[in-house]
Amino acid sequence: MKISAMGLGFLGLFLIFITTQVFKFSSDHLHNQVYRTAFHFQPPKNWMNDPNAPMYYKGVYHLFYQYNPYAAVWGNITWGHSVSYDLVNWIHLDHALYPTHPFDINGCWSGSSTFLSNENPVILYTGRDSQDRELQNLAIPKNSSDPFLVNWVKSPHNPLMSPVDGIKPDKFRDPTTAWRGPDGTWRVIVGGEGRAYLYHSDDFVSWTRRETPLHSLPGSGMWECPDFYPVSTESGLDLDESSSVDEFSKYVLKVSTYPVDSYVLGKYDVESDRLTVDSEFEDGGLDFRHDYGKFYASKTFFDSAKKRRILWAWIAETDTEVDSVKRGWAGLQSIPRTILLSESGRQLVQWPVEEIETLRSKNVSLHDKDLKAGSAVKISGITASQADVEVYFELPELEGAELMDPGWGNDARTICGKMTASVKGKVGPFGLLVLASKDLTEQTAVFFRIYRKDDNKFVVLMCSDQSRSSSREGPDKTTYGAFVDIDPLQDKISLRTLVINFVAKIYMA
Repeated sequence: MKISAMGLGFLGLFLIFITTQVFKFSSDHLHNQVYRTAFHFQPPKNWMNDPNAPMYYKGVYHLFYQYNPYAAVWGNITWGHSVSYDLVNWIHLDHALYPTHPFDINGCWSGSSTFLSNENPVILYTGRDSQDRELQNLAIPKNSSDPFLVNWVKSPHNPLMSPVDGIKPDKFRDPTTAWRGPDGTWRVIVGGEGRAYLYHSDDFVSWTRRETPLHSLPGSGMWECPDFYPVSTESGLDLDESSSVDEFSKYVLKVSTYPVDSYVLGKYDVESDRLTVDSEFEDGGLDFRHDYGKFYASKTFFDSAKKRRILWAWIAETDTEVDSVKRGWAGLQSIPRTILLSESGRQLVQWPVEEIETLRSKNVSLHDKDLKAGSAVKISGITASQADVEVYFELPELEGAELMDPGWGNDARTICGKMTASVKGKVGPFGLLVLASKDLTEQTAVFFRIYRKDDNKFVVLMCSDQSRSSSREGPDKTTYGAFVDIDPLQDKISLRTLVINFVAKIYMA
């Protein structure tokens, strides 16, 4: 693997500091599976999609997930189940939920876990019945003293919530983690078309729908896999769903509208059960996204052991079904990330969980390197296809930055698609080439460009250009992009890239 720092078309100099760590890969039985990742979560075989009901219970992390026990394509949806002590090494258990009853005979779909007042976990999930109606159901552990929670029992009261009174029967799914208000009543939301249906219950069995949804936006599509939780404007303070609502808290409402996850921040009024958002989902699309690449159906949970909120998401395969069947598997989960409210209170910030750093082994560093326009530096000593790269750029001057064309609009992905890594500019592109062949005919470019606005402020554009990532037909070669909320005159541009065989995930510090 070649990792290069690019300085294409930059009129001037910048300093680059790179630290690269190679990841250990000890899964010998997977060595012959070239495209499996070393540390993203994957079951041993077959299809996987949405993460479901992640939790920490009696010293054990649990991850459930949408799973096909019989093939590497979608279908026969059950709940797979794996456990871990460190979020890195996983033990695969028997499946937790199978389609067995009239209320879920066509699949046990996505859902969430909730800890009841006795600290015992329960699961709310969507089942699809023989008429293809989506119904909300309850499952409880057969033995709550078992830290592995191997066996789950479906409630005799199922289904608890049904699509009635105008709800489309196939547009009613994915209940969230429930929370308890100061009145002692449980609340949960279920996704619908452009709305988050809100339900109340005193006993977690009998649920009543509120007349008005928690939040809605007509025309914004199906809100799958909603997530709702508090975050604190006090830096570094994480809150669980039971935390009291006060002036220092905001709430996050996340919805998945294929193929992206978006969120809004706002104030939640527990008396009216309404969310007043800071800014709305734009045109049914995204004001903010958890991730600007492949990242869908995300789910968070509060880790009571380390007092942090952790985010998971499904990363879909982009090969053909034929390739998936040939490999014997499809789908993986994102690296688990901590998620916090930024110091400004305007958006969320994320970082890989600290446990991932235990996979680091060999260290390679490059410091105080001046790069001129068109130059590149090969990072020697790195031959693995698993690496953790941290790079910092210092820009000595930006006077030559191009004026951003107002006709481009605010769609960073479209701009990155036009201004690819091969297009020279005044300040950029500069960044990394990863997963590159020796002759660079195959490469993935992760790079920045800096533009000037009319008011002489600067805009930082970050792109991931996959247009040359593979010479094969089939894999998706989409270019992704996002605007980064930093001041390049005041701050270093820092980038962390996790490279794992065929995946390159990017984080901004």
